[in-house]
Amino acid sequence: MAQSKPARKKDKPILHRHPPTKPTRTRPIQAETADLLLAQARTLLQRSEPNEAHRIASRALALLEPDQASSIPALHLLGEANVELGDLDAARDFFLRAVRIDPDGRLPAELGVGAETFLWMAQLCEDGGTASVRWYEKGAKALQDDIARLEEERSTASAERGVPGADAKRCQLAQALCGAAEVYMTDLSWEADAESRCESLVTEALLVAPNSADALQTLASVRISQSRMEDARAALRRSVGVWKDLHPEDDRVPAYATRISLARLLLETEEEAEALTVLERLVAEDDQSVEAWYLGGWTLHIMADKSGSLSSHAEDGPDVDRKASGEQRARWRSSREWLDNALRLYRTLEYEDERLRDHAMELLDVLQRKIAADGSPHEDDDDEDEDEDEDEGEGEAEDQGEHEGEWEDESADNDPDKQMVDA
Repeated sequence: MAQSKPARKKDKPILHRHPPTKPTRTRPIQAETADLLLAQARTLLQRSEPNEAHRIASRALALLEPDQASSIPALHLLGEANVELGDLDAARDFFLRAVRIDPDGRLPAELGVGAETFLWMAQLCEDGGTASVRWYEKGAKALQDDIARLEEERSTASAERGVPGADAKRCQLAQALCGAAEVYMTDLSWEADAESRCESLVTEALLVAPNSADALQTLASVRISQSRMEDARAALRRSVGVWKDLHPEDDRVPAYATRISLARLLLETEEEAEALTVLERLVAEDDQSVEAWYLGGWTLHIMADKSGSLSSHAEDGPDVDRKASGEQRARWRSSREWLDNALRLYRTLEYEDERLRDHAMELLDVLQRKIAADGSPHEDDDDEDEDEDEDEGEGEAEDQGEHEGEWEDESADNDPDKQMVDA
């Protein structure tokens, strides 16, 4: 007899069936996505794309719990993006939200909180003065705590987690101390103990980081205020020596704005050649800086006066029997080119520093008078630039005409080389 089939088991009712279980990772996936977005936003910010960085960081913040520690990195990134975009009020609000979550900077370093947030607030706080100093002090305290912790650990574990080393933290601490010193040299200069506080802060900064370019530059600024010019020059030379041979992306190279200030200090101490070297590097890194082009033009104007035999007051009565040297003529032309670039960018970017514009125009006017008084034929004096400013539809000749017409009410009797223009 054929073997009968085994009876088929009755299927369970469909309502009683259990679907196969799949692991759910709702929260971890969300957190991982936020981390990925934040990494993308950081990269975009480093590539000078603040608009896109702001958009990505905002998406990351929306995935995180508001007012919780996990949201601080996003808040910090949004603050930095707004600084780049020029919206300082929005930047300040984001940094303040981060501070409210971690008012003393005690959360773990991997969250990206603490000292940097305090240092941003020192620069952005509306009250300035004493309030700025308090923020710098909070930042310095957070950095001192970090340094103490790192020196205690001294293990590979901290490096594996990506925590900056003690040396990097010391440089940050030196910058924070110098920031406070700068406040005492400006907003709080009227305080009776301003000079002693400056001296103390700069001394501490140099003890913490003896080779800090920022600290050496601040020391030079203090020495200038004390009329100790030789000491200031020595400090500036040491400051430049720290980074001049390094790649622009090296962390030891001071920020662009810091080097603009350095160029001004070098001019103030009559170190024009060194100032020009700094400025040439700055325009090579970013040729859209009005201030860098202006300072370069001013520097070359001063160098021309020092190198030539023609009087710096040629327009008042030049000695027609004495001609400018070839070096002097070359510097006049270079100065004019730098200043023209500065004023062209000034209009294009709608720059707002009127004192810078006025001084640049005075320098150009004096240059034209000196070139005319020299009376020597030059290859390029009578030839206008072939490159026209397409945005305005004007050539170099029209640009010069605008210079002479729009600003003819400016006094030509002032000696612009002796003005100190504080941007």
